[in-house]
Amino acid sequence: MFDFQKLLVYNKAKTFHVSCKNIILENRFDRYVNDQLGRASFSIALNIAEGSGKFSKKDRKNYFTTARASLFECIAVLDILSDDREITKEEFETLLKHADELSRILYTMIKNLS
Repeated sequence: MFDFQKLLVYNKAKTFHVSCKNIILENRFDRYVNDQLGRASFSIALNIAEGSGKFSKKDRKNYFTTARASLFECIAVLDILSDDREITKEEFETLLKHADELSRILYTMIKNLS
């Protein structure tokens, strides 16, 4: 097992990606929406893993910052889908809670590398 696989933040990112993927599979969004949400949610876990393998604080911070930006991108997509009533407010609120927790953890990790 790699060290990043033991990280709470990595496991929460995987769970968030699965939730986004399920939303995609359960709905008939435009292809570009599926692609954008799928890639952005996948990017969160990938950037956490890649950043964990870097030796310098600056490099790790950059990858964790990118992971957090990808999370924000997901929330923007989900917010628009909610406004357009393509997902329910309950689905959006549930994902928002998970994203908020993930964002807070990433923020703390980033600040600790400053």
